[in-house]
Amino acid sequence: MRVVVVGATGNAGSAVLEELSIRTEVTSILGLARRLPDAEVEPFCHAEWDSVDIQSPDSTATLAELFSGADAVIHLAWLIQPNSQRELLRRVNVNGTEHVLKAAAEAGVRRIAVASSVGAYSPVDDDHPRDESWGTEGIAGSHYSEDKAAQERVMDAFEAAHPEIALARLRPGLIFQAAAGSEIQRYFLGKLAPVQLLNTVRPPMVPMPNGIRVQAVHARDVARAYAEAIIRGARGAFNIASDDVLTGEALASIISGRSGKASISVPFSPLKPLVKSAHRARLLPTDEGWLEMARHSPIMDTSRARSTLGWSPELSGADALNELLEAMGEGEGRGSIPLRPRSESSLTEHPLPAQNHQLPPGIDTGLLRSYMADHLAGATAGLKRIQAMAAAFEDTPVYPQLSQVAEAIGSEHQWLSRLIQSQGFPRPAVAAPALWVGERLSRAKPYARPLKRSPAALVLETELMLGAVTAKRQGWEVLSDYAEELGVDRSVFDQLIEAADDQREHLDQVHAYARPKVFRRGRSTFSLEE
Repeated sequence: MRVVVVGATGNAGSAVLEELSIRTEVTSILGLARRLPDAEVEPFCHAEWDSVDIQSPDSTATLAELFSGADAVIHLAWLIQPNSQRELLRRVNVNGTEHVLKAAAEAGVRRIAVASSVGAYSPVDDDHPRDESWGTEGIAGSHYSEDKAAQERVMDAFEAAHPEIALARLRPGLIFQAAAGSEIQRYFLGKLAPVQLLNTVRPPMVPMPNGIRVQAVHARDVARAYAEAIIRGARGAFNIASDDVLTGEALASIISGRSGKASISVPFSPLKPLVKSAHRARLLPTDEGWLEMARHSPIMDTSRARSTLGWSPELSGADALNELLEAMGEGEGRGSIPLRPRSESSLTEHPLPAQNHQLPPGIDTGLLRSYMADHLAGATAGLKRIQAMAAAFEDTPVYPQLSQVAEAIGSEHQWLSRLIQSQGFPRPAVAAPALWVGERLSRAKPYARPLKRSPAALVLETELMLGAVTAKRQGWEVLSDYAEELGVDRSVFDQLIEAADDQREHLDQVHAYARPKVFRRGRSTFSLEE
């Protein structure tokens, strides 16, 4: 059985790959994602890989080609952030599902499993368990819920048009696992949340909104449900959740680590505008819609999954949440961009010299320190610039290239900083902030179109980054000549030089995409169709 997993690099996707790899019925796996993972590490090493952006109308033809010869498709791709770009979220999540289903039908795929959610259900105000027949109109005020409900309508239409295809829609609760610790922090708590303290000290009391109740499920249990759905050729909807319901008091007890009362009751009414304000101020990634879901999502009856799929959870929701909290404390993750650990560096497998490494007497430490400090300052400015580019052009076809360059430069920046510290050199105190300010001012140029993204911006920003990456590459070549003196294996610098060449290739692709449109009227630099 050949299985294609769309959106295979995230929380559920990584667990599904792991599960499929041990199923004797599955002979091969193709993983699809906008941004490809490290295919040499678990669990991504179990799949072949290809990149595709499902939001584009043209993606249907690409997907149909990739689905050719597949027995089943598992569609998991879903964009949670950025909350402010509703059009982008709808294109990826709702239109993307339509593109995946259409392509599967064109390719002759006969078994499909799609990731829906408890968030698709209509709101309730009680604890009475609902089965899959409960309405799926979503919860007003939650963009996630509204889009999940819209996705359900896409699947309704597909089922009506293709009764010959077995379409299963899984509606899991909150999905937790250790590997998603850093991802969930970024998406919902943000960088300011002191989750690093969770493994050393827990809060004695935890504020909890009145009426909150959720169901959780471990990612491994969700993955088993997806595997059973495609292997059995299941049809229809399936609620997937652990048996225990996590009330506000239960959540507070788990977070605090206390068995007694650990929650401070917080009225919902003032909390909602507070969360809204924090989100608008960019202090909190989570918007107020998630509160609405936590308050009004139904408790799910999982009887159908048990009887039809032979599925039952092996872990409780409390166990899954405990595992997640411990992982958040450690900053755990996996080898993909969505699941990246909190302080990941792709070069951490290469040893650095011991702290206060002694340079040979023949080296002018003052000149070397200044040279490395200048490169770190430039890397700081370049990192801010490429991160801003990736965020600004997230809704374009070249976002995967920009994002991959941003991740690579971030990793290298971290490694260079550690290398400087290992030599006993201080980090630059003046040059880096000055370059950072200059980089910010350079991005303020209006390019003749104030307050709008200019078509010229993508071209010019890419050219500036190409220059920066080229300069960085030359810096690695210089340092490679002094690898022995620095106490670093020369192969590390060879890898960095090769990575710079890859980054230039990605940026060349961005430039080639943007430059034919940059000065022509009536052509959008950001159109998915062009």
